[in-house]
Amino acid sequence: METVPRTGRGPPPKKNKLQAKRKKPRRYWEEETAPAAAGASPGPPRKRKTNLALHRQRQKNSPNSKKSWLSKKSQFKKKSRELKKPGPQRSLSGAQDPFPGPAPVPVEVARKFCRIDKSKTLPHSLPKTRSKLEVAEAVEEEISAIAARSELLLAEEPGFLEGEDGEDTAKVRQADIVEAVDIASAAKHFDLNLRQFGPYRLNYSRTGRHLALGGRRGHVAALDWVTKKLMCEINVMEAVRDIQFLHSEALLAVAENRWLHIYDNQGIELHCVRRCDRVTRLEFLPFHFLLATASETGFLTYLDVSVGKIVAALNARAGRLRVMAQNPYNAVIHLGHSNGTVSLWSPSVQEPLAKILCHRGGLQAVAVDSTGTYMATSGLDHQLKVFDLRGTFQPLSARTLPQGAGHLAFSQRGLLAAGMGDVVNVWAGQGKASLPSLEQPYLTHRVAGPVHSLQFCPFEDVLGIGHSVGITSMLVPGAAEPNFDGLESNPYRSRKQRQEWEVKALLEKVPAELICLNPRALAEVDLISLEQQKKERIERLGFDPEAKAPFQPKPKQKGRSSTASLVRRKKKVQGQEHRDKVRQSLEEQQQQQQQQKQKAKPTGTQLSALDRFVR
Repeated sequence: METVPRTGRGPPPKKNKLQAKRKKPRRYWEEETAPAAAGASPGPPRKRKTNLALHRQRQKNSPNSKKSWLSKKSQFKKKSRELKKPGPQRSLSGAQDPFPGPAPVPVEVARKFCRIDKSKTLPHSLPKTRSKLEVAEAVEEEISAIAARSELLLAEEPGFLEGEDGEDTAKVRQADIVEAVDIASAAKHFDLNLRQFGPYRLNYSRTGRHLALGGRRGHVAALDWVTKKLMCEINVMEAVRDIQFLHSEALLAVAENRWLHIYDNQGIELHCVRRCDRVTRLEFLPFHFLLATASETGFLTYLDVSVGKIVAALNARAGRLRVMAQNPYNAVIHLGHSNGTVSLWSPSVQEPLAKILCHRGGLQAVAVDSTGTYMATSGLDHQLKVFDLRGTFQPLSARTLPQGAGHLAFSQRGLLAAGMGDVVNVWAGQGKASLPSLEQPYLTHRVAGPVHSLQFCPFEDVLGIGHSVGITSMLVPGAAEPNFDGLESNPYRSRKQRQEWEVKALLEKVPAELICLNPRALAEVDLISLEQQKKERIERLGFDPEAKAPFQPKPKQKGRSSTASLVRRKKKVQGQEHRDKVRQSLEEQQQQQQQQKQKAKPTGTQLSALDRFVR
């Protein structure tokens, strides 16, 4: 009786001749081969015999047998080339893809996301360093292309209010806008009548979901203004001068009459910072976890809220400080003074980084846009000016107002709001990072009392106005960025997501010493310091270790590496270098002679035919 052989034991069973000659069935996705000859049955495919010794000999004699060092740049470019230009791909049905590879990206769109300035030439560096820089540039190009390609997924677009047949949009009232928009947007316009504890200062959280209120007579409250859910409400029984959210809506900083107090979202006092006394204005730097305070004594104090320590206490030497704003682009603090100047401060420098003379009188308000390009100021001379912060610090536009603007605010899309008494004017530009036009106001709204605070809500077309009677939420179409980054500022995040984001933000915290006017300068090479280090190194060692080494010929085989041959090759290289230097000096002498001849020739005389023979 025959038994089936067990697997793994003994030789495999021999196949019958009919089984060996049986044709392998063709799948529907495989290409049909040429028909076999009549009367001949196709057999199994023959295996190609390879001689291992011959293969090794060919590999040894090939020019690429030696291990050549390939830079990462070439590998990355080869990989990206394969991704960009793939071969014709066939699907299961056999059809070719008419648009192989990734979607093409316009150069202008990709340039918007590129963060490397290629106009600057790199200094002479080692090949290894240059290869790393080239790899970084290639990676940056690939990332910018991916970001530009994913921009199609941003479905929301900003919209503006447009008048019909030349209608002035400044005459459109808030009631008309509320009637025209949907119910959810109409609910964002409201008035809080709080006459008993005003005037009020307000502040929105970074996600734009929560609102903090601080009344001059001690009223402090925090609420989710979208759902109108009250988080906490207390009375500190002391004058409140300013209020500010910290890195999240769970912590709240309140500048009271004497000291700085920190509360949580339940209204429980956590800290009392007595080193920050008589604070008038607060600004929080989210990427550095620094709380900047301006006081009546003229001190600018930086408090690190992650460790609870004072990083720097700078004396502005300009009297009482009541005008302060931060530049979101480089985290530089702008202080307005009574002599009409604006000073720019960093915690790592004891003196101001720059001083700008803006007005003939004292400053009343300062605001900086989200891109760090423009700064708006208003003074007692009733002038409203917009300055360029890209190194020139020159005024770009100015406007005289019938009443000086006491408060200014920039939106995410570059709209400028100014509070003058009980009237709020909004000026619009052509889009983000564009200069707001001060000729004609975009919107105008009158509130119940004098304005004491202005701030645009992030990711919402809403302007929060704090005045002596309460709080007003004003609808401003086209003010906010319609698309938000869910990993950075997510208005719909849960408690667990907020905790995870807080841990990541602490790990990625930027040191306070890196705050400067130009953040891009941190990635550049300091050539002056580099040259000084080279000189000190040469003086210390007694020779230049990076000097060009003398030519050393490589040894050759078959008797061609004799002493005479080595000397001959050295002289040949030295002679070539000498000839290059002589040729360069001759060319410079000829250029100098030509310049002297041109200067010596008298101008205004006519040339004769014999002048061609003059040397």
